[in-house]
Amino acid sequence: MLAGLLLNGCSSVGYYGQLAEGQWQLLRARQPVDNVLADPASSPQLRERLAHAEQARRFASDHLKLPDNRSYRVYADLGRPYVVWNVFATPELSLQPVTHCFPIAGCVAYRGYYRQGDARGAAALMREDGLDVYVGGVEAYSTLGWFDDPILSTMLGWGDERLAALIFHELAHQRFYVRDDTAFNESFATFVEQEGARQWRVARGLAPLGLGQTAQQEQFTRLVLASRERLQAIYAGPLDDAHKRVAKQAEFERLRGEYQRVRDSQWNGDKRYDAWVYAPLSNAKLLPFGLYDQWVPAFAAVFREVDGDWARFYERVEQLGRLSATDRKAALQRLM
Repeated sequence: MLAGLLLNGCSSVGYYGQLAEGQWQLLRARQPVDNVLADPASSPQLRERLAHAEQARRFASDHLKLPDNRSYRVYADLGRPYVVWNVFATPELSLQPVTHCFPIAGCVAYRGYYRQGDARGAAALMREDGLDVYVGGVEAYSTLGWFDDPILSTMLGWGDERLAALIFHELAHQRFYVRDDTAFNESFATFVEQEGARQWRVARGLAPLGLGQTAQQEQFTRLVLASRERLQAIYAGPLDDAHKRVAKQAEFERLRGEYQRVRDSQWNGDKRYDAWVYAPLSNAKLLPFGLYDQWVPAFAAVFREVDGDWARFYERVEQLGRLSATDRKAALQRLM
């Protein structure tokens, strides 16, 4: 690893250095959840949230057949709103992400920074190079089983259902991961998250969650994906660069207008996405949409084919993951 850093130059040394420092600080902050629960200095709210999380953690291993290790059985208070800030970038007139490759995770469409200032600094340099850039905070991530991932203080702002779903999602990444295929990995983990959360509610005798917020999220995602498709057509079309820039801004205004009509006519004025929509838009800001759910129906089809048997489901997922990228995509499309 040291040789690779030296060959890649000082900028890579600095970047990997902050990754190592940030991960080390996170590891040092961990303490067993049982200790936090037993500590009289812990707030009642914290103890309640962690106790619920530990119930979901046991369910993940016992019923969903996810890894049975110390991940999410330890807790870390970070004292900040996000664990990392991810920087996404694209060319000005393209939706192709600027990718970055790492020894373990493979190639992904972002770079992560443990300090917001570092992320903003990196984003500013990319903008000077003419790239579209977006910086987004992240409450949690998986080390794919290389370390005991903790429940983070940044995760505790969510409701109990969302916290449990996230634990299922991140443990799914530990269960199986394919290098250089973000859509496959995230869709797989999202299916495990969704089906796991459904079974978790059934196991506790609770009614299924209402479809209101889920339907809104799906509708909003469809709006953004449709805008992205139109932008793709603009960038691939015959216009010169100057006219493409004008069409690009017009498309962003169209997205805002369509969002506002849906919000006011179908969502009773719910403004949960206003901050995202009315902040500056860019190609890079649209990148995360679609990655997390592109192949979810395909994994749902696999789950039905094995009659809901989690062990057999993971075997089928691993078979798909061993295919070449081209064959894997074709197999997923058939399942869709």
